[in-house]
Amino acid sequence: MSQSAVLPALAEVIRSGFTEGSHRGSLVLLAADGSVEFTLGAPDEPVFPRSTAKPFQAVATLRAGLPLRGEQLALAASSHSAETFHREAVRQILGDAGLTEAALRTPAELPMDTVEAEQLLRDGGEPEPIMMDCSGKHAGWLAACAANGWDLDAYLDTEHPIQLLAREALEEFTGERAAHVGTDGCGAPLLAVSLTGLARGYRALVLAEPGTPQRLVADAMRAHPEYVAGTRRADTWLMREVPGALSKMGAEAVQVVALADGRALAFKIDDGAERARGPVLAAALRRLGLDAPVLARIGAAPLHGGGRVVGEVRAAF
Repeated sequence: MSQSAVLPALAEVIRSGFTEGSHRGSLVLLAADGSVEFTLGAPDEPVFPRSTAKPFQAVATLRAGLPLRGEQLALAASSHSAETFHREAVRQILGDAGLTEAALRTPAELPMDTVEAEQLLRDGGEPEPIMMDCSGKHAGWLAACAANGWDLDAYLDTEHPIQLLAREALEEFTGERAAHVGTDGCGAPLLAVSLTGLARGYRALVLAEPGTPQRLVADAMRAHPEYVAGTRRADTWLMREVPGALSKMGAEAVQVVALADGRALAFKIDDGAERARGPVLAAALRRLGLDAPVLARIGAAPLHGGGRVVGEVRAAF
């Protein structure tokens, strides 16, 4: 249930010195020892994690026996921008398993990245399943299913073996049972857990023993951040410029980050406003004690009027 009436403002919309509006939500910050350091709103209430669940879903792919590594493993945990190298890597994962794009059950979409989408349309292209930002995750699942002889047509069913492994991983690392089961934008099962659980889950990934599936996923994402997001995306900038950071966005303005020493954060903007994500993320990282030039880039959210900057969306905490 939405708690919009009681949730605090995480970001304010300031135009010409006037507070034009706000974006409410919940946030949690964890200290390096895993204790809760700061909260706003209701971070212990369940939310749909959307694509912030992908690292755990990639753990499931490894536990199913598929030996993905490097860029391909990062792509299996991605919300990619459908840049050329993303699409080529998806095809490679499928091809290595003897599959083609026809096996994907992702909806046909334009690239998430507007630059890529505009170029595609100029070139006469159209939406395709491989361009949907979840196609890397789906390719990994399909390849794991092919390796195990599991039903390829039913790989998105909640009781399919790959989905049972995905649920097991999410619940294991968040320390919570899923409060609700829904359907994500890509058609995959979507399991509701708390923001606190998500922050603890990412912390567990970065602090896991080297060589474990969970650490392999975290290491691949951090080593190849452009495969997790894209060349023009905040997750990529943060993981590239802050050593050891693990960062992943999700739809409806969900965000989770863990730092190398175990500090972590998770938040959700209740109305799903993407324009508030960057300012809130930068402010939350500063409150965790991070001081890095990339935060100014991530946190910039100017408002324009008449072709010039007249205000900004800024964090309210």
